[in-house]
Amino acid sequence: MIRSALTIMNIKEIGVIMSQDKHKGKINLPQLILLGIGSLIGSGWLFGAWEASSIAGPAAILSWIIGFIVIGTIAYNYIEIGVMFPQSGGMSNYAQYTHGSLLGFIASWANWVSLVTIIPIEAVSAVQYMSSWPWDWAKFMGHLMHNGQISTVGLTAVYVIIAVFSLLNYWSVKLLTSFTSLISVFKLGVPLLTIIMLMLSGFHTGNYGHSINQFMPYGSAPIFAATTASGILFSFNAFQTIINMGSEVYKPEKNIARGVVISLVISAVLYIILQSTFITSMPTGMLHEHGWSGINFNSPFADMAILLSLNWLAILLYIEAVVSPFGTGVSFVAVTGRVLQAMEQNGHIPKFLGKINKKYNIPRIAIAFNAIISMVMVTLFRDWGTLASVISTATLVAYLTGPTTVIALRKMGPKLHRPFRAGMLKFMAPFSFVLASLAIYWAMWPTTAEVIFIIILGLPIYFFYEYKMNWKNTTKQIGGSLWIIVYLVILALLSFIGSKEFKGINLIHYPYDFLVIAIVALIFYYIGSSSYFESKYYKNAQKINKKMRKKLREERKREKAAKKAEKKAQKA
Repeated sequence: MIRSALTIMNIKEIGVIMSQDKHKGKINLPQLILLGIGSLIGSGWLFGAWEASSIAGPAAILSWIIGFIVIGTIAYNYIEIGVMFPQSGGMSNYAQYTHGSLLGFIASWANWVSLVTIIPIEAVSAVQYMSSWPWDWAKFMGHLMHNGQISTVGLTAVYVIIAVFSLLNYWSVKLLTSFTSLISVFKLGVPLLTIIMLMLSGFHTGNYGHSINQFMPYGSAPIFAATTASGILFSFNAFQTIINMGSEVYKPEKNIARGVVISLVISAVLYIILQSTFITSMPTGMLHEHGWSGINFNSPFADMAILLSLNWLAILLYIEAVVSPFGTGVSFVAVTGRVLQAMEQNGHIPKFLGKINKKYNIPRIAIAFNAIISMVMVTLFRDWGTLASVISTATLVAYLTGPTTVIALRKMGPKLHRPFRAGMLKFMAPFSFVLASLAIYWAMWPTTAEVIFIIILGLPIYFFYEYKMNWKNTTKQIGGSLWIIVYLVILALLSFIGSKEFKGINLIHYPYDFLVIAIVALIFYYIGSSSYFESKYYKNAQKINKKMRKKLREERKREKAAKKAEKKAQKA
């Protein structure tokens, strides 16, 4: 979901500038792909390869493939809906179209939890790399980390950085746009340069091992655990940026699907190559001495560069590790503030949180509130891997609503206009629901339960505002959403009684825990996809779809007229 410098707030501005003449301010396919890649390449590459290797060894490369499949199948559901309702920030609204305000609130709340956690993870990313600066004058920076976690002193540094992120958003979005455009060169250039230089300096294919046992030194279960726990899903999550830009895309009926697929594939290839580079560049002597799980890097790729005597590359990576997270953090402060503002408009959080400063057109109170919550989150979860797991799990909870929503829409509105109709949806919807459920489980106990608890913690807020609205249609809202509340509680329970490989009490042994979750997931998928009902939100969805259909017809007419005029001009 999630985590780039090129986010919803500035993508619109950049896209408009880039395509102002050609498509009347619309973002065309090449621009959309570039924006998607920019969104998907974030701080995940700085830590993901090392985190995954420490959990799964060389088999971590399979974790990236699994992560790509999980996110790819989930995205498949959202493409059809995104094209049906091309609107900015659309993914926050889809669930309420079919299941009412409660499910919409749960999806939005889970999404907000994931977004508000991105702010501290970027601050942690910067601080963790700063802690290993090798220069004599910077040795005091070593106190920022303790036993692989942010220390008490480090927390203060993280708080300061979060405050800076917020203050940079406090007056002007123009500063945000300029800043994030500047660091976009770093986002693609530095990873590519790192791959080239590390492969030239050290390339040990033997690090993959010469047998299955060497390739998977810790067994098969860690391959799946690494997918969620090492930030792999977090790294792929920002595909939703493209879908959320639906209203700004030229020919959304074609380009949204193409943009999501192409940007995901390119990002997957880059991440897999980065993982392979990390594995093959590792000095064999270190592996023999410590093993994959014993290698402790605070600044993985920079530490690797130093080991290979590429000091100039290490300096570049230290700069990248501060500049890029700053760009991402600043952007997501803006995005998260707007998400909170949108939630307020639905009437289920305090009105003052969504208040817009009239002079600067910025939700200042929301920004300040998000900063406080970000500080709380990093106090609870002090290392990059755990924060990445929290983000992934919260986002996946929101994604559980996607497959049920798209199928419900097929049943409710068979005549709704679908410019893109997913041909394999009957299989992909339940399949993606199962994969999302498994990925939540892979976060491991107690992280799975903690994140679910945080999401359920939002329910009293919803019901308080339902009470203020005299419980209007509350019974219907509960009926459309009770299934996911029960399901989340069951998932937390399954995480507790699950296999020891995923830190459960081993009541259900691996791999039978996967089978149990798949069966339970399918049961709740069918309950969820049948719990739809018509509400005012569905009527709003119908209006948006009708408006979109009208726009498409008008655009096609204009294009035909332009082609005819062009042919006449050529003949003349």
